[in-house]
Amino acid sequence: VQLQASGGGLVQPGGSLRLSCEASGFTPDYYAIGWFRQAPGKQREGVACIRASDDSVYYADSVKGRFTISRDKARNMVYLQIDSLTFEDTAVYYCARDRKSGERVRTVVTVGICQFGHWGQGTQVTVSS
Repeated sequence: VQLQASGGGLVQPGGSLRLSCEASGFTPDYYAIGWFRQAPGKQREGVACIRASDDSVYYADSVKGRFTISRDKARNMVYLQIDSLTFEDTAVYYCARDRKSGERVRTVVTVGICQFGHWGQGTQVTVSS
């Protein structure tokens, strides 16, 4: 499982970013995929997930209305559009994949019904004036 996140950067409050994730090593039709973030000194927070079966989406309450997740199955890409950025959005953002049913993993990060058990290197998002 490989998940390569990109698109982070330094942005002013109120600005926007679009994060991208290139997924490989698994069949995207079978797994939910999404994003979580981790700010310095804080726990991981699942922020968005999109299901493979019906493209249902789930968001953390803290990002609803500002974050939009989408995917391009043909290209094995997942995107996170982040609008109206605030200082509290500063974090490393990770692209993550659902774990298999019954699969044991070291750590699980949840958002909605998604249970992320696999992720790659993150991309830094810094909101600063």
